[in-house]
Amino acid sequence: MLGKKTTNKLRPFILGLAVLGLGLQTAQAGFYVYQLPDGSRVVTDQPRYEKKYNLIRSSKEVENIGRVVASGYQKNTTIKDFRFEALIQEMASRYEVDVDLVKAIIRAESFFNPNATSRVGASGLMQLMPATAKQYGVTDLYSPSQNIEAGVRHLKYLLKRYPDSLSHALAAYNAGESAVDLHQGIPPYRETRTYVDKVLKFYTLYSRN
Repeated sequence: MLGKKTTNKLRPFILGLAVLGLGLQTAQAGFYVYQLPDGSRVVTDQPRYEKKYNLIRSSKEVENIGRVVASGYQKNTTIKDFRFEALIQEMASRYEVDVDLVKAIIRAESFFNPNATSRVGASGLMQLMPATAKQYGVTDLYSPSQNIEAGVRHLKYLLKRYPDSLSHALAAYNAGESAVDLHQGIPPYRETRTYVDKVLKFYTLYSRN
């Protein structure tokens, strides 16, 4: 049995271990940033599924989380959004992809929100899945430059894979190539069919402006 003096000496050490353990658990769990209906944002190490919690960003690292919590996002409801115009123009030109098509996909995917995160893990302006991002060497899914470049490169790949059908390429961007190949066309998923129609609509709007 430990004496009272020994216990007192060990108390700070034990407390330190407890704090360290809590920190390790938090790091393993990851961090989630949610926006509430009043516009305020909260960060937590546990996912929330209540309707009022709108997921803004998830990350295994705490770096830059404070900036996301502190900043708000103003959705632009007009067809003209120039916040990433130069970057989109640069990447579209570099990989020879129609700039209006890139804009249409970004609008449909994230509404030009660089911190957008879906419940399945798609992130950033072009809503890249982690596996796709890794394939193109992305180290920060929320970096507009990295996200757009990888998204445009992936789109270029899909356009080459389905040269005779833009709709098939878009469906593959949303549902994956295996789904398109399996169904020999646009998969019979409501989400994918809605997505393809939405991108084509935006593509037409951008092409006219």
